[in-house]
Amino acid sequence: MKLTKNEIVKQLVKCGKDPQYFIDNYCKISHPMHGQIPFKTYDYQKDMLKSFNDYRFNVILKARQLGISTISAAYVAWFMLFHREKNVLVIATKLSTAVNLVKKVKMIFKNLPSWMMIAKIATDNKQSFELTNGSQVKAGTTSGDAGRSEALSLLIIDEAAFVDGLEELWTGLYPTLSTGGRCIALSTPNGVGNWFHKSYTEAENGMNDFFPTKLHWDVHPERDEEWFSKETRNMSKRQIAQELECSFNASGETVINPEDLQRIHELVKDPIYRSGYDRNFWIWERYEEGIPYLLVADVARGDGADFSCFHILRIDTMTVVAEYQGKPDLDMYADILYSAGSEYGTCLLVVENNGIGIAVLEKLKDLQYRKIYYSIKSTHEYVESYLAENDERAVLGFTTSTKTRPLIVAKLEEYVRNKLIITHSNRVFHELKTFIWHNGKPQAMRSYNDDLVMSLAIACWVRDTALSENERDMAYKKAMLGGLMKSTTTMNTQIKGQKIYKETFEQKYEEEIKKTKDFLWIYKG
Repeated sequence: MKLTKNEIVKQLVKCGKDPQYFIDNYCKISHPMHGQIPFKTYDYQKDMLKSFNDYRFNVILKARQLGISTISAAYVAWFMLFHREKNVLVIATKLSTAVNLVKKVKMIFKNLPSWMMIAKIATDNKQSFELTNGSQVKAGTTSGDAGRSEALSLLIIDEAAFVDGLEELWTGLYPTLSTGGRCIALSTPNGVGNWFHKSYTEAENGMNDFFPTKLHWDVHPERDEEWFSKETRNMSKRQIAQELECSFNASGETVINPEDLQRIHELVKDPIYRSGYDRNFWIWERYEEGIPYLLVADVARGDGADFSCFHILRIDTMTVVAEYQGKPDLDMYADILYSAGSEYGTCLLVVENNGIGIAVLEKLKDLQYRKIYYSIKSTHEYVESYLAENDERAVLGFTTSTKTRPLIVAKLEEYVRNKLIITHSNRVFHELKTFIWHNGKPQAMRSYNDDLVMSLAIACWVRDTALSENERDMAYKKAMLGGLMKSTTTMNTQIKGQKIYKETFEQKYEEEIKKTKDFLWIYKG
């Protein structure tokens, strides 16, 4: 139907005031089955448009394929057409994803009625285009200098949870929005700890300027339980959580399975006692005589970015009974370790010897702590301290290397998966949530720590290898000595003049038995 000039003016005014009216009546989108079709917004998309207008900053946690990228593209088209000299930047996890959103904006313009084009496309490139009213949109890379040199009117961050280095990128981009610029960050979840997760959760708690919106899979009117059942038939729990259920905790590539993380979270409880000069020595169970314990410690690099920490565990149940995390100087940390180890029966003390860890170990030697973990440098095998003194291959402490790191992490995952370790620490739980696979390597997310996780991993490794092997060796020795003793007491092998020999043997046997009893803390359990 042909409109009069007066009707055209009325339509332009109405569209300029109401983006929803503009989109519902004049925008077209590409449908995979039906081609170009009118864009008829669903109720949740209308709510999104209202949020885009009402709030400068929007963060949207969404399920897959709800058309939020498309409604964002339509909003950009309206924003550019009815406002002069607006600068819009789109970034995403891949440049191609950002380019695709720009293409959606361009397609909307190209399918508008000719009379609606109060501003036409002046320059047209693959990654950007500009209108004759001075408004422009472009797809940007996620490099550290993206958009920094220009004032932005609107920033779209698509698949924000998957953009590497978004923390640093946002630090550079935020000042470009200071003159009234807006931001729309949207994504499915990708675990916890990343910029998107922090921004959304902080927004929910009123701790930043973002307005949060969560769009579960069932907000779409054409999706029901039957659809969900069919859609998830061949999906893993992690995929369902990420693609459809908007679950941060159950999504992402965490080293520890989300179900195991949930179980650990359920075990979290406050310590019965907080000790130390900084109150960071947390105790859940006090020392019990006759119980074997193990202390495993990690030493901070010294740059202030990470923590020194340790766990004390019951060897028989692998229950974390005490834990420390803080930033003491090296001398003080050695004193803390000495005191904590002594408090728990002078238990075996395992200290990571990487970097400045060796200085802490040397201080513990000076303090004459009796049970320090030694290992063979080439094989990482455990060797008892009294034997290490005469073994050139032996080194103080535990060595974490490219060889041992994946092994100890695998051992931790095995212990957690099989419910062989118990921790009540909220600090450990939060580190495990952000301990992920990155480029095939287990590590903490950017700007997070894994000190407690790694010391716990070393504890599992030492318990399952070094102490188990030692336990078997001691059992064999005990059985052998027992057999020898049996033969000397049940058989009349005494020869005249050999009394001294028999007494000497029995004396040596008693010494071996005593030595075995001294090391009961190692193999008990």
